[in-house]
Amino acid sequence: MSDVLSQAEIDALLSALTRGELSAEEIREAEGERRIRTYDFRRAMRFSKDHIRIIARIHEHFARLMTTHLSGQLRSVIHIQVETVDQLPYEEFIRSIPTLTVLQVLELTPLPGKVVVELNPQVVFAMLDRLMGGAIKGPYRERELTEIEVALFKRVTGVIGDFFAEAWRNIADIAPVLRNLESNPQFLQLAMPNETVLVITLSARIGPVSGLINVCLPHATLEPLLPKLSTQHFMDATRTRRSSGGTEEQRLQQHIFGMQAEVTVILGSTELTMQEVLDLQAGDVIPLAAPIRAPLTVCVNGVPTFLASVGRRKQRYAVRVVSPWKEVSGSE
Repeated sequence: MSDVLSQAEIDALLSALTRGELSAEEIREAEGERRIRTYDFRRAMRFSKDHIRIIARIHEHFARLMTTHLSGQLRSVIHIQVETVDQLPYEEFIRSIPTLTVLQVLELTPLPGKVVVELNPQVVFAMLDRLMGGAIKGPYRERELTEIEVALFKRVTGVIGDFFAEAWRNIADIAPVLRNLESNPQFLQLAMPNETVLVITLSARIGPVSGLINVCLPHATLEPLLPKLSTQHFMDATRTRRSSGGTEEQRLQQHIFGMQAEVTVILGSTELTMQEVLDLQAGDVIPLAAPIRAPLTVCVNGVPTFLASVGRRKQRYAVRVVSPWKEVSGSE
C-alpha cells in the first residue's frame, strides 16, 4: 500500500473522523500494535536522514522567501511552511497529485535533469483573485488556466527560480530556468516510474484559502550534490559566506551605497495666474518669493533632505549643504 495519500483519500479520512466513523484513538492503538514493518525493495531509499534534514532546512529558507515575496505582491496575509520531506518512487508522486493542477518545470543549471513545483489550483486561483484586486473567496472550481491567467501567474511566481538559487547557495551555485507550465501531471516526463524522487511538501495559506505546494527533486538531479548535503558542510559553507561577505550590516551598506538617487535643488517658488503663464516670453524674469540669501531645499528622490547655500565651483553653479532639512524646519 502506498504511504502517500491522494487528495481524495485525505478528504475521505477527514470526513470519517468528523462524522465519528473513525476514531483517532483507534488509529493510534493500531499503530502501537504494529511490530513488523513492510519493506518494498522496489522503493530504494537513496537519501539519508542527514540529507533530508539539510534539504528541509534549505526549503524552510525557500518558504520564507516565498512568503515575503507573495505578501508584498498580493498585499495579503500569506503563510508558507515546510510540512514533510519524503522520498518515494516518481510514479507514486504522480498518483498523489490532482489530475488538474499547476506544474512549473525548471532546469537547475548545471545540474542534470529537471525539477517540478506543483501548486494546488486553490492556491493559484487565490493568488490570481488577489492580484486582480478581488476578495479571496474559496473554494474555487478547478479548471485549466486561461492565457491571461497564465501571464499573470508567471508575473507573480516568475521569481521562484531566483528563490531556489538563493536557498541552495550554501550548497551549490545554480541558475534555475523555467522551461514550461503544465496542467496535467500525466504529460509530465520528469523521471522513470521507479526512480526515487524527493518530495518537499509545503502548506500555503492565503487568507481563508489553503493548499499544498509540492517540490519534486529527482535523485539523478541531486546526486552530484549528495556529498555536500551534510550538516558539517552546510555549516562550514554558511560561515565561509558570512566571513567573505562581512557582517550583515556591512553587506547592507554595500548594497545601499551602490544605489543611485536623484538629487534636485529648489531655488524658490512663486504663484502666477494662467494668463501670466500664457504671456511668458523668452527673456522674461520671474521673481521668486524667497530672499536671495535664504537657504535652498535639497531633495533626494523628491523628499526634502538638506538645506544648502548657492555658489560656484570650477566655473559651475553649485550648492553647499549646510544642515539637515528636518533639523532646521523643526526649529522654525
